[in-house]
Amino acid sequence: MQNYRILPAGDTALVVEFGDRIERQLSSWVLALARRLNEVMLQGVRETVPTFRSLTVHYEPMVLPADELIECIAALMRDLDGSPSSGRRWRLPACYDAQVAPDLAEVASRVGQTPGQIVERHSATAYHVYMLGFLPGQAYMGDVPAELALPRRETPRQKIPAGSLAIAMTMTCIFPMETPCGWHLIGRSPIPLWIEGDAPKALLEPGDQVSFDPVSLREYESLLVQVSDGGLRIQPE
Repeated sequence: MQNYRILPAGDTALVVEFGDRIERQLSSWVLALARRLNEVMLQGVRETVPTFRSLTVHYEPMVLPADELIECIAALMRDLDGSPSSGRRWRLPACYDAQVAPDLAEVASRVGQTPGQIVERHSATAYHVYMLGFLPGQAYMGDVPAELALPRRETPRQKIPAGSLAIAMTMTCIFPMETPCGWHLIGRSPIPLWIEGDAPKALLEPGDQVSFDPVSLREYESLLVQVSDGGLRIQPE
C-alpha cells in the first residue's frame, strides 16, 4: 500500500498527501483515490480536488465527522489500485507561428535547438493532466521533454492573450483567459478550455492525456472563427 498522510485543511476539508514530488506515479495514487471516493458516494463528501501530489476532500462535518472520513479513506487505501490508468485522450490544435509565439526563438536559443525542433519535440509528447487550477479550466500538463525544461521568466508579463501555450519547468499549459504570466510563450491554441453555458465546465480533467497538433497561423485564425461561431466541437479520441 502506498504511504500517505492526512492533514486537516480547516474544519471542512482533509488533505490526503502522497508525497513531495511531481511525478506520474504519485498522480496515479491521487486520481485512484479520487475515483474511489466518487464511486462510493459517501454521504457528507461534497467534492474531491486532485493536485500534483495530494487529494483535498471537502466534506460536511455535521454529516460525516472527520474521524469517520479518515477511517473510510484508510479502508479504501488498503485495497486501492495505484496502477497508472489513462483518462480521455485529446489532440488539440496549436499554432507555433512566431506571431503568436513570442518566446519560441529565445527558448530555442537557450536550449541549443532550432524553433522547428522545439515545435517537433513539444508536439510529439503525450502530456498527462496532473491538475486544474489558477484559472477556470486551466490544466497543468506534464511532462515537458527534459531538454525543454526552463525556469520561469525572470520578468513576468503583465498580460498575455487567452489561449497562450506556454512552458515552464516540467509543465506546459494553455492559459484559458487573459492573465499575467511568467511562463515562456511558445504558441497559442484556439480551443477554449473553459466551456461557458448553463453549466460551465472545464474541457480537460485530471488524468486526461493531451497531444498538440501543429497548425499554421491561417488555420489557427480559421479555427478561432469556428469557435466564435459555435461551429467547432472538440471531442476526445
